[in-house]
Amino acid sequence: MNLPASHIIRAADALQAARASRQPIARISETFEVKTLADAYAVAALNTERALQAGRKLSGRKVGLTSKAVQLQLGVDQPDYGVLFTDMEFIDGDVVPTSPLIHPKAEGEVAFVIGHEMSDPDLSWGRFLLAVAYALPAIEIVDSAIADWRITLVDTVADNASCGLYVLGTDPKTLGQLQLAECGMDFRLNGQTVSVGSGVACMGHPLRAAFWLAKTMATLGQPLQAGDLVMSGALGPMFTFKPGDELTLSIGGLGQVRCRTI
Repeated sequence: MNLPASHIIRAADALQAARASRQPIARISETFEVKTLADAYAVAALNTERALQAGRKLSGRKVGLTSKAVQLQLGVDQPDYGVLFTDMEFIDGDVVPTSPLIHPKAEGEVAFVIGHEMSDPDLSWGRFLLAVAYALPAIEIVDSAIADWRITLVDTVADNASCGLYVLGTDPKTLGQLQLAECGMDFRLNGQTVSVGSGVACMGHPLRAAFWLAKTMATLGQPLQAGDLVMSGALGPMFTFKPGDELTLSIGGLGQVRCRTI
């Protein structure tokens, strides 16, 4: 049974207030009895609509919890999705402010730029590949409004898949130039490797994660559009950093993306 609308609204209010004040809260899965994925996505959708009404613009979507390593870290067993906004976006070499965030962590990903709308829920693999224009290395700076990152699946879903910020590389590659399942990842914090992984860690292949997202969003009547960015999920474990740190991500075949945090 779905939660009453009042519970959905109260949960969304609590997450919105936590983000605005940068003060973490207890699990909404417990405080507001948000127990199902349907209810969690309803909470996230309400806050997305509020953000759009306030003037924020969508830039794409993200797939979360695709890496078994990250799933083990957080105690969950399936992917989720969230929305990306233009004010989350930074480019290679930028200085990234973390003051708007609560408890940020970083992870390395492959991002895709969509070339054509994908509105068919029965989307074929071939049409999907034709609709993907480019791939880029990307740093995702994830963040949680839930205290100490003690999240369940419904907590992270309701909190927009724990979205924070993202940093994109500037040298796009077409899919034919890449072997993404075999690509290795080396993620460095102030020059020291702190996270390693590979494309196979992301649902077996980063394109599989993006394909799952494309079909899911088409089924929901919210298809990926031309120009949308897709963050396909972590290639290895996320890690904590602090203001003043330098993050440098290298992915085989895709190149490097770096930023300095403040």
